[in-house]
Amino acid sequence: MDKAAQKVLRYGIIGAGSMGREHIENLKVMGGVVVSAISDPHEPSRAAALQLAPDAQTFTNHAALLASGLVDVVVIATPNDTHAEILHDCLATEIAVFVEKPLATTIQDCKDILKWGNARAAITWMGLEYRFMPPINEVLQRASAGEVGKIHHVSIREHRQPFYPKVDNWNRFTERTGGTLVEKCCHYFNLMDLVLGEHPTKIYASGAQDVNFLDEVYDGRQADMLDNAFVVLDYASGARGMLDLCMFGEGSFEKEIFTVVGDKGKLESSLPSHEVRYSKRSDWGVASKWGDGGHGGSEVKTVLDLNVKYLGHHFGASYIEHVKFRDAILNGTPAEVTLEDGVTSVAVGLAAHKSIESGRAVALSEILG
Repeated sequence: MDKAAQKVLRYGIIGAGSMGREHIENLKVMGGVVVSAISDPHEPSRAAALQLAPDAQTFTNHAALLASGLVDVVVIATPNDTHAEILHDCLATEIAVFVEKPLATTIQDCKDILKWGNARAAITWMGLEYRFMPPINEVLQRASAGEVGKIHHVSIREHRQPFYPKVDNWNRFTERTGGTLVEKCCHYFNLMDLVLGEHPTKIYASGAQDVNFLDEVYDGRQADMLDNAFVVLDYASGARGMLDLCMFGEGSFEKEIFTVVGDKGKLESSLPSHEVRYSKRSDWGVASKWGDGGHGGSEVKTVLDLNVKYLGHHFGASYIEHVKFRDAILNGTPAEVTLEDGVTSVAVGLAAHKSIESGRAVALSEILG
């Protein structure tokens, strides 16, 4: 941070639900910023956010916040299906913008947002924080440095609890979220692209709503979020990615496991243990025809970032991302996570849902047009 001490940035929070308040918790301890304004139509959410930022001025809509002159930066943490409308207004200003994942719920909204973003000079940062989780980031850095050789296989397993309730139960419906593989998994598709340095060409998926929310009906509508899926991604280089998602796996010890395998070795990170494991194929000798390897070993380490002042719900990743975003604003450097990242991560999720619905592989170009 070259210039962070020179200016205190004023942040406006658009959307004061659970994720909006999580952003405030990070900003409170980061330094160099102040939460000066909060916007949300839901009074209990505004009141809860005001407890965290008591000096902030509150608004019931984002347009009034943008017109107030109180903010240099906005963080958008509203329901997914509202992002496009809010971004239309935010991106027409010279205010720095951070938008939570997923970017939007339809590919047309994503394309419109990208067009608006490309027409402005101010920074726009896409909130995809998983790449900043310390053990995951270590795997990304080491894979990029060639420690596993040519990468052929990337897999992510998340076995976790169901979605928790949100205001008006908006996260119970595919129409409002974009679907589970957009809402929850855009992070993972972005990680796969990041480690491989390319986008997938073809997506295959199988998934369903088998356990969660089967008895939940709101305003006569049955909750319809799928709760488990396998998704396979083919890349032009010949590499493959796979997501294994289960949202009724509360008893899992390691809830998220990220694995990268190449022709020279394997890297793996696990959360919440923060472990990173690394092994080289050469350390294990040449396997016999019966599959018996030599007497090799693995490097096992715990990876933490001691500079993180607030771990929160994302193992410190949101804090690290906010520091990077703040410093990019102050130093005039580009966003490390772009709207283009947001578009592709949503498109892959939409392709996966289309594959489930149609029972066939779906080309990414079919979604992007």
